[in-house]
Amino acid sequence: MLRISELKLPLGHPPDAMEPAILARLGVPAADLVSFAVARRANDARKKSAIQMVYSVDVVLRDEAEVLRRFEGDHHVRITPDTGYRFVAKAPEGFEGPRPVVIGAGPCGLFAGLILAQMGLKPIIVDRGKVVRERTKDTWGLWRRSELNPESNVQFGEGGAGTFSDGKLYSQIKDPRSHIGTFRLVHMVENMRALIESLGGEYRWQHRVEDFDIAVGEDGVRRVRGLHIAGQPYLPASHVVMALGHSSRDTFQVLYDRGVHIEAKPFSIGVRIEHPQSWIDRARFGDCAGHKDLGAAAYAISHHCKNGRTVYSFCMCPGGTVVAATSEPGRVVTNGMSQYSRNERNANSGFVVDIDPERDYPGHPLAGVDFQRKWESLAFQAGGGTYQAPGQLVGDFLAGRPSTAFGAVTPSYKPGVHLTDLAQCLPDFAIEAMREALPVFGRQIPGYDHPDVVLTGVETRTSSPVRITRGKDFQSLNTAGLYPAGEGAGYAGGILSAAVDGIKVAEAVAKQYVAEGLISAC
Repeated sequence: MLRISELKLPLGHPPDAMEPAILARLGVPAADLVSFAVARRANDARKKSAIQMVYSVDVVLRDEAEVLRRFEGDHHVRITPDTGYRFVAKAPEGFEGPRPVVIGAGPCGLFAGLILAQMGLKPIIVDRGKVVRERTKDTWGLWRRSELNPESNVQFGEGGAGTFSDGKLYSQIKDPRSHIGTFRLVHMVENMRALIESLGGEYRWQHRVEDFDIAVGEDGVRRVRGLHIAGQPYLPASHVVMALGHSSRDTFQVLYDRGVHIEAKPFSIGVRIEHPQSWIDRARFGDCAGHKDLGAAAYAISHHCKNGRTVYSFCMCPGGTVVAATSEPGRVVTNGMSQYSRNERNANSGFVVDIDPERDYPGHPLAGVDFQRKWESLAFQAGGGTYQAPGQLVGDFLAGRPSTAFGAVTPSYKPGVHLTDLAQCLPDFAIEAMREALPVFGRQIPGYDHPDVVLTGVETRTSSPVRITRGKDFQSLNTAGLYPAGEGAGYAGGILSAAVDGIKVAEAVAKQYVAEGLISAC
């Protein structure tokens, strides 16, 4: 099978236009084309008057070798990539060796648990939150009634922080493990749980790890021996995947207290910016906005400011909503989500400023956590102390005055937006950089800096504020048996990259089992 990439057809082309385009691109007669299937569809809207659909197509030909010979050196015509997964090891039937433990049931922990289960290692997956259906009820409790459950919310529970946002699943990483598709996540995580359990894996919900049993062996090596779970018996564990998530602040503290190597890591701070989706569609697609083949438009923009900061869009959510994402009482955190349909009224994205440890929170590996908490607490106060988020219109933000009434843009954040002055809950350098960037972005995307556009604060959890450092064997630099993984450990930047890192770490665990003579390599 061959893959053709960058195959372009005009917007609105008839379905039967694909086959002639394939034949023309390859220079073969119709009799030589056995079958074809679209692998990917995108659009090229750089010329709004002549938008094109861009396809990657897998084709089966009678003589593929001859076509490959003619297109040698053309990377747009090549053998279809092999995305099949191959296990690195396999436990014997009835394996009763030490079971690996996975902390966290987000994308990283979910895929680590799946691969470990498929290799016959019968993992135990512990999560401080609840199963996805119960967790959804708790999450809506904050959004609808301003009632926060610190152990079951947007951050904690089955599926992790991205569970409710399957409408923006894509990956910019170049790794064959990332070909897992786009899906309706709630159903997917339930199905994966059932598969893991059918293979001998085990889930333990509402199991918060409160301490690690770490000791130095006779060989002088620090090793993990087990976990202390709040309100539960001691759990022996010699192979622990730490798929913690970026909001597991209490666990970061415990790891630091136990001497596990951990360091401060850069992240970003800012707000959610919200526009009517129709404005973004018009800015991106012109008169073609609303065409059924284009869907909701997205964007990605950045600007390097005079004060040395970079302002950029983050986690853009077409046809989505701004959501309450705090996991701690007395703090406000914003995030964004899109459902599979991407058909909500507004578009939103993070409008954030880069920060780094040396400049902004020096002196301690966990100083970034304190930095986040400071601004989240101020946002809670600025929002009125009810989990409403502080908000401001762009026109007022640029003028340096509090907002008092909404204009053409209705915010989507629940439990509500309290208009005020965002300078109360963001660093001065961030305010300065954001004010510089807004008109720049407005020239790139007409309407981006419209005076009625709503800013909702604060966005602080763009990524983990720490990195739990690991070596080439994926184990902690100074504690054998601990496998830092995913976004919380500082090794991923989103749903799919976290899932891929979970697969990599599961493979590393399996290779260690092989090295210990417990299972065999494939």
